[in-house]
Amino acid sequence: MTGIVDTLLKSDEPSVRWKVRTQVLGEDPDSPAIRTLRGEIRRSPRARALIDGQAAENRGTYVKWTGRHWVLIALADLGYPPGDPELVPVAEKTMKTWLAATYFTEYETNRETGRAGVPVMRGRHRRCASQQGGALLAAVRLGLVPDDTDRLVERLLHWQWPDGGWNCDRQPKAESSSVGETLLPMRGLAAYAHERKDRAAQAAAERAAEVFLTRRVLYHRSNGKPIRDAWFKLNYPSYWYYDVLSATKGLMEVGRLDDPRAQAGLDVLESKRLPDGGWPAEARHYRSSGQSGIDLVGWGGISASKSNEWITADALAVMTAAGRL
Repeated sequence: MTGIVDTLLKSDEPSVRWKVRTQVLGEDPDSPAIRTLRGEIRRSPRARALIDGQAAENRGTYVKWTGRHWVLIALADLGYPPGDPELVPVAEKTMKTWLAATYFTEYETNRETGRAGVPVMRGRHRRCASQQGGALLAAVRLGLVPDDTDRLVERLLHWQWPDGGWNCDRQPKAESSSVGETLLPMRGLAAYAHERKDRAAQAAAERAAEVFLTRRVLYHRSNGKPIRDAWFKLNYPSYWYYDVLSATKGLMEVGRLDDPRAQAGLDVLESKRLPDGGWPAEARHYRSSGQSGIDLVGWGGISASKSNEWITADALAVMTAAGRL
């Protein structure tokens, strides 16, 4: 491990160094040295490009991947320091979107309709909770709009399905939660629970973890076969998508990597390690050109044989937390 860690510690990206120092080497995140490093993250070209880009383009909240919602999630994952006044208006506009009156209006229905509000079918709220969950995760980590985070938590708890997750499928027969709609709410609730010492949020996050654990992260519960090939490919950023790295990263944040059912996913992640000790970017959800799906910054591209420092930093954190390094 020493070689790849030394390489990452020399990265030009302060966020990569922050991830390794706090999540792999276990340095105190509140130490003066780490606070200085986070100040460097705040001034970094990457952070500035994200903040200035969404402002200059006057993007809406959810425009993929340049809207303020995605910029806040990216900054939170990069270790951007909390409490920055510059981000308050960005966070407030994001919260205005996800706490609009429509999300407090619900109605019973047995069919898909275009009616505003949150439909309830067979006792289950059909809501794309990854939106509120992602906003919660970003706002907590960035130390912004605490009153609004309380309201997001209330909504997520209200919408949570019996199996622990969330789903926006408008087909009445859908009875299982969606992994894609459950991952970000789980992470957001876990972050909130850690910050506020909130037992209800922690319990909800642990219930959500069961959605992934009952599937052994990647496999059908019925026959043990892989659910989707795309889930086995490493991506960064994951945005709202689900794959083996984003899933095990989420389970790490909830404290459930020691569950025996997580081991299959960890085996897959470990098997993808390259000879230099790093992990590759096998796919990506962002584009470098086109009309949509453009990110404001690049994340290293795709290469099956070359380590990607963003994926490597996260994979090392997961492997460390799992006791595999």
